[in-house]
Amino acid sequence: MAEITATMVKELRERTNAGMGDCRKALVESEGDMKKAMEWLQVKGLAAAAKRAGRSASQGFVGSYIHHDGKTAVIVECNCETDFVARTDGFREFAKHLAMHIAAAKPEVVNSSEVKEEMLASQRSIFEQQAAESGKPANIVAKMVDGKVAKWLKEISLLDQPFVMDPDKTIEQFRAETSGKVGENIIIKRFYRISIGEKTEEA
Repeated sequence: MAEITATMVKELRERTNAGMGDCRKALVESEGDMKKAMEWLQVKGLAAAAKRAGRSASQGFVGSYIHHDGKTAVIVECNCETDFVARTDGFREFAKHLAMHIAAAKPEVVNSSEVKEEMLASQRSIFEQQAAESGKPANIVAKMVDGKVAKWLKEISLLDQPFVMDPDKTIEQFRAETSGKVGENIIIKRFYRISIGEKTEEA
């Protein structure tokens, strides 16, 4: 196994913001492979965030962003457990980046469970008409429609979207990682997006 040096631990800490002990353990578990060590820390952080998910988050911060052309604006409510965390630069930066993502990616809901039944039925009907024109058997058409619906739900749901600043992770992963860094449950409560000439979007 490769020797785990202080330099390697320091580099991993700088790249992940994880604790020194966790960085050393990650490198040991990954036999000195920096990429695998980063993945190990990510999994650990996501698991820890999952344990915090049930805790109350009644404090928070409203992040905002106005595009440089003045034609698109976003506000987003992000909740955490304590006022102390709500006032930290890291948490407020999370909210700011989230607002910038919403401005660019145009989600319609925070998560897919919030999609209204009539909206879902309308979109499914459109996909059914499109799939029917393929001339394929009914069972194949049904699978095509289900696939299109699932893809559409991911495209419009904030938590499922790839983070515009780091497309290798979803917004849910970004939220969970931030939760791990601050040590508190984080909830993206709602957002409001307005753009000149577009339909107002709120979730």
